[in-house]
Amino acid sequence: MWQHDYIVSNGVRLHYVTQGEGPLMLMLHGFPEFWYSWRHQIPEFAKDYKVVAIDLRGYNDSDKPPEQSAYVMSELVKDVEGVITGLGYERCVLVAHDWGGAIAWNFAYAHPEMVERLIVLNIPHPAKIAEGLRTPQQLMRSWYVFFFQIPILPELWLQAFDYEALGNAFVDMAIDKSAFTPADIEAYKNAAAKRGALTAMINYYRNVFTSARPQDWALLDVPTLMIWGEDDTALGKELTYGTQEFVRDFQIRYIPNCSHWVQQEKPELVNHYMREFLGG
Repeated sequence: MWQHDYIVSNGVRLHYVTQGEGPLMLMLHGFPEFWYSWRHQIPEFAKDYKVVAIDLRGYNDSDKPPEQSAYVMSELVKDVEGVITGLGYERCVLVAHDWGGAIAWNFAYAHPEMVERLIVLNIPHPAKIAEGLRTPQQLMRSWYVFFFQIPILPELWLQAFDYEALGNAFVDMAIDKSAFTPADIEAYKNAAAKRGALTAMINYYRNVFTSARPQDWALLDVPTLMIWGEDDTALGKELTYGTQEFVRDFQIRYIPNCSHWVQQEKPELVNHYMREFLGG
């Protein structure tokens, strides 16, 4: 079974769950989740890897620095670097979803030598996100990104009526509502209810426009698999088109009738595509 532990990386104490022995597989969750979003993947890949699913800084049982500037992309990339080296590894298979995926893309560009393979779930390449935010349809899908720029109000909205909006985000977006049990929703609410967590989680979005500097994205030399739930209401499928222009060795697997919460809604299929990509 998995074990809970802590590691200090880049000056912050990060909580993680681990299971298995072998090469490192590092998992980065998205918003508004925590390590628990990988509950269907951890035991499966622990057969062949030391699987480590961290709580990103600001989330659940990890440190929650109060300053907004603590959640810029450069700091998040340093966190990942410190986790890999702190665990005694030089490289890892990096698996990431949503915000974790945004960090993973940036990390793979900053430290390609530390990423043996990259698996990203329902998060486009950074260049494609920037492109998407210039289209009316993606701007409408991303309304919450702009709402989250407002001070205090987003926190009040998310925690109102026992974190109802946060719980609804999972069930309302999911195609298969049974993918989330009441206990799953409670786990997400309890993680978000920890002191300082909501502001920290939203601060990722409050730094989006400062850390998303225009840049020329070179051709990434890390073998990459993208898994995409086609019924993602937050990120349009069109954001995946043309990703191969940015990645030398790129594969994509679309999953129909599946939402943004792809690894929780279709875990068997996600695990199958991951195994296929990793070599059986």
